[in-house]
Amino acid sequence: MTSQETITVERMGGSAAAQAEDAFRLVYADVFAEPPYNETADDVAATFRHFRCQTRRPTFRAALAHIEDGEPVGMAYGHPVEPDTRWWDDLTAPVPDDMRREDGHRTFGLMELAVRGPWRGQGVAQRPHESLLDGIEAERVLLNVHPDSQAASAAYRTWGYRKIGEARPWQGPDLYDVTVLDLRT
Repeated sequence: MTSQETITVERMGGSAAAQAEDAFRLVYADVFAEPPYNETADDVAATFRHFRCQTRRPTFRAALAHIEDGEPVGMAYGHPVEPDTRWWDDLTAPVPDDMRREDGHRTFGLMELAVRGPWRGQGVAQRPHESLLDGIEAERVLLNVHPDSQAASAAYRTWGYRKIGEARPWQGPDLYDVTVLDLRT
């Protein structure tokens, strides 16, 4: 990123995000091909089959960051956690029942947040994160982060996320840190 580039963040609902799928896919594929994720084209395809389902939720929201020429540089998306979620079941150690309680409004699940390499380390990630969460009525945000992604983990801690456990949320060998951001404080 050069000092002359202006980053614009556009917040959108599900139908707009579905129409912008190619931009979300470009950012995702670019970022998650790198270590520690090492995702393949098949992994990306699976993620975006799920993305299409998620965008149909009336509560889905997304934020897409791009430079002046429209090139996407970062993104974030998620939706409130449903009452019957299995998210809490993936933890390696149980959490108290009160923490597990979901009603479809209490917790916002931040599914993905990513910034492409040339734009990292310059505060770009915080912009789609803030845009995505602006105006939500949830008490907290739930986010899984790969512990080997040190820059992301450090940013989340700076933003107020705290680790509450570990989980293996996807099939595979890696444990992820499960983090929560309390929005009531």
